[in-house]
Amino acid sequence: MKQLTVINHNNQRVLLTAQLAESYGTESKIISQNFNRNQDRYTEGKHFIALQGDEKREFLDRLQIEDSSKKAAVLYLWTEKGAWMHAKSLNTDAAWSAYEALVDDYYIKQALPVMTTTEIIAAMANQAVELEQKQAEQAKRITVMEKKIDDAVEIMGLNPIDGRKKVTALLNKIAQSLGGGSSYQDVRMDSYQRLESRAECNLSIRQTNKRKKMALEGVAKSKIDKVSKLDVIFDDARLTEIYFAIVKEMSVQNKVDTGDIAS
Repeated sequence: MKQLTVINHNNQRVLLTAQLAESYGTESKIISQNFNRNQDRYTEGKHFIALQGDEKREFLDRLQIEDSSKKAAVLYLWTEKGAWMHAKSLNTDAAWSAYEALVDDYYIKQALPVMTTTEIIAAMANQAVELEQKQAEQAKRITVMEKKIDDAVEIMGLNPIDGRKKVTALLNKIAQSLGGGSSYQDVRMDSYQRLESRAECNLSIRQTNKRKKMALEGVAKSKIDKVSKLDVIFDDARLTEIYFAIVKEMSVQNKVDTGDIAS
């Protein structure tokens, strides 16, 4: 393959249509025809860069390009992915071989910048700072994850009876901390509303569905009537986890100590 004049645009190597055609052993008009027939498959910025007007004139003058490109309304610059699309359109052994050579010897092969000792030291210092920041972020993520695991273990360790007792005790303490303005029922209703919002669920519908299912299974009506929204929550591990988090948040917001509530 003939040595190609390197063309850089926006820090990436590109090829003119004429260069691409010469590499593939075809004509520029064939490249243009393939593009026009399959234009909906090409994405600007990914497969090609289109230069027009002053931007095109500045580009041609800077590179001192003197050919038919100056007369074209739009100057197309082809990226590596664009070259692949054209190789696919031509679909010849010669085109695919040329494409592989372009990738190895043109698009990827770029001269490494020569750095001074000062620049090398500065680059190493920046890398050290970035590494330290990443390690700190990772440590923070691990701490958060460990807390989530601890919370999950605590929740999974509670059986339904103990779980109800703990929730009820916390909600009672929250109601007491609010004084006479809020009752236990108000606080519980608030906790349910928060759960429905966060978990995007409807506890009333779930409660009705649970009662219908129990009725079909022949469960006594007196027992069916006692099914509460708390029963619905403890039926679902995900809702249980979210609900415990909400009750804990409410406890913190109202400065309620959770330490003496038996788990």
